[in-house]
Amino acid sequence: MRARLRRDHFIDLRPFTASPAFARMWIGSTLAGLGGQLTIVAIMLHMYELTDSTFAVAMIAVAGLVPMVIAGLYGGMLADAFDRRTVALVAATVTFGSTVLLAVLAWGQLETVWWLYVLSIVNSSANSIVMATRQAIVPRLLPRELLPAASALGGITVGIMVMAGPALAGVMVAFVGYAWTYTLDVLLMLSLFLGLWTLPRLVPEGVVARPGLESLKDGARFLKRAANIRLQFLLDIVAMTFGQPLALFPAIGAVLLGGGPITTGILTAAIAAGAFLSSLFSGPVGRVRRHGLGIERAILVYGAAIAALGLVLGAAALGWFAPVVVDEASPNLVLIVAACATLAVAGAADNVSSIFRNTMVQAAVPDAIRGRLQGIFIVVVAGGPRLGALYAGTLATLTALWFPPLLGGFVIIGLVAFLVRLSPRFRAYDAEDPTP
Repeated sequence: MRARLRRDHFIDLRPFTASPAFARMWIGSTLAGLGGQLTIVAIMLHMYELTDSTFAVAMIAVAGLVPMVIAGLYGGMLADAFDRRTVALVAATVTFGSTVLLAVLAWGQLETVWWLYVLSIVNSSANSIVMATRQAIVPRLLPRELLPAASALGGITVGIMVMAGPALAGVMVAFVGYAWTYTLDVLLMLSLFLGLWTLPRLVPEGVVARPGLESLKDGARFLKRAANIRLQFLLDIVAMTFGQPLALFPAIGAVLLGGGPITTGILTAAIAAGAFLSSLFSGPVGRVRRHGLGIERAILVYGAAIAALGLVLGAAALGWFAPVVVDEASPNLVLIVAACATLAVAGAADNVSSIFRNTMVQAAVPDAIRGRLQGIFIVVVAGGPRLGALYAGTLATLTALWFPPLLGGFVIIGLVAFLVRLSPRFRAYDAEDPTP
């Protein structure tokens, strides 16, 4: 009995055996995502090296916000109108091409600030279409009862790619340079095509809506009626806008905690370590029926962890536990460990919230409109951190590096508690009777 209970606490692997197509797509997405993280972190470090500006780093995310929103929405319409396998393959090809060009420019030492901005925008926009389409595909490959397990496996993917990717990027940039880092992303991304190419043909079920304004309006009308889906989108925007310190990490590693690019990679990896562990022990999460309540509690924990990060950075600013000089060669090891602990808790909480949010969208939204809602979902998931980069970068420039996470954590706790209190239906959401 004890052995069975211990097994029940581990992640549910049945989606792999239930659908070999899902297993292949998961492997391809995981390896490609690992390479994508190499490029994301390398571009941040590259921009900081070229400009010595935290604001310029934050603007990488901000500049891509509008194109990514357009791509996500249009990609969702394409996924509801055409074979989803073909849509994902075409978008992946664009992502691959932008990464190849980035590597070529780096090898030729032709990279500039504007090239970094343009290629990061193209890359993130095309990738948002891939993600929206891929998420719309999953419910066609698996039965509804395995969707929470599939979302938890997605957390494993995020954990692997964000835990290993940033740390590897920091080490590679420090020792072999940007060109090799971008090139490794090119090689890893080839696996994405394997996962997508071997999928069956997946034409949307039900009435097919042609891409265009009317299709977009139809999705907006559905979302207007779907109070539970709408609120979970809003809660995620709140969490990511006020609790996303990623754009601060290069400056934190350079001037506050020390350690330079390696610290940047370690801090980012700490978030993923929390996500990975929470997915690894996600067995009990898959048995929770009240997904709305689970989302609320997970985001409240996330806000508290981000506020704690602000306190740790404040201690670093005061010189606590610091060596005589904090720089790349002399990091503040005690507070780096403390910062990693707060970020690991934040990553775990965000992943638990993501499992519930993904499952809610996949289970409660009809297949004929799922692509458009997944497009909006990806815009929210990817757009929130970009707003967060603007918030953190601007406020840090005006105040101090420790202030944005400290203030943001308390804002998250207050806003989430207030918004959920206004919607008792959200707290009562039952996974056995999914209601959008």
